[in-house]
Amino acid sequence: MESLAVVFILQVLRISVPYLFASVGAIFSERGGVINLALEGLILAGAFGAMLGQYLTGSAWAGIGFALALGLVVSLLHAFVTITLRADQIVSGIAINILVMGATRFGLGLLFGSAMNSARIAGMEVSVPLFDPLLVIAVFTVGVAQFVLFRTPYGLRLRAAGESAKAVETAGLDVRRLRYSGVLISGALAALGGVFLAFQQHSFTDNMSAGRGYIALAAMIIGRWSPAGAALASLLFAAAEAMSMWLPSGWLPSQLVQSLPYLITLLVLAGFVGKSAPPKELGVPYEPE
Repeated sequence: MESLAVVFILQVLRISVPYLFASVGAIFSERGGVINLALEGLILAGAFGAMLGQYLTGSAWAGIGFALALGLVVSLLHAFVTITLRADQIVSGIAINILVMGATRFGLGLLFGSAMNSARIAGMEVSVPLFDPLLVIAVFTVGVAQFVLFRTPYGLRLRAAGESAKAVETAGLDVRRLRYSGVLISGALAALGGVFLAFQQHSFTDNMSAGRGYIALAAMIIGRWSPAGAALASLLFAAAEAMSMWLPSGWLPSQLVQSLPYLITLLVLAGFVGKSAPPKELGVPYEPE
């Protein structure tokens, strides 16, 4: 029984990694005032970059580098459209998700002659699951993000940009630069979530993010825009996903079992969304005077 509990806990920790990276990244973007619905596309871009980097070079670390580069490019596009052009942030995020989904399918077709799967990649060899480098980095990221946002001058300035851009401007700070930095950090971290998926599955498959970006957004909201809170919510959703794998077959229809993590997300979000207070100027375009 104890061994089963340990296996379950390890499974929850591993499942939570993409949620941890994406939800913590989203906090940087939204604390600065930019809604980031592009998390789904950023996770996909990271997964595709990880596969491409390792496929071309044979190195897992090169795969991580490719993933970060793609994540930064996609998030830079979102930042440019929403901060510089002041377009609707929700529309931009959804458009980027659709763009990345189509681009990755096109890339798969060019490279492998299939719009569904890539060739198998080695991934990152891990002898002890608890010490998976990406899992360790994800846990470390939560602590660092909590410290940076609430204990450093940069964190104070970024949070101020999401609460009152005019006050930040009056203090002589560059609101656009702060918001750009938040979106780019969000893109890099979400891309690492995609890296974990690609290495875990040893390939890239079409739409392999499977709604994880949206669940990460829910974790951020439930966590009240705090890295520590988002991490706890991510573990909750990861536990629900693990439970759906552990339920005996035949007890419930398979479709219901597979949808369990999303149902729990909706139920928990419905109970918390009214109690969470987002940054005051979240989604409000900044227009310098």
